Amino acid sequence: MSVSLLNRITINPEIAHGKPTIRNMRYTVEGLLEFLAGGDTIEDLLKEFPDLEKEDIQACLQYAVLNMKHIYAEIKTA
Repeated sequence: MSVSLLNRITINPEIAHGKPTIRNMRYTVEGLLEFLAGGDTIEDLLKEFPDLEKEDIQACLQYAVLNMKHIYAEIKTA
């Protein structure tokens, strides 16, 4: 897995109550994963949220996989 994708995940106490987000925007990793779990595709999300990129969604998935393996990704606080 590409570590560079994780650089898209940010934690900022002033955004989304400090939850992991995409590139300091108000899109939470949790929220995007919920859309995917609900049946939306990556293409659906990119159409709905045009400021997101495919790599942002891939970063969410990578973050989730690492956390499921208990390999907690180190994300620097903004």
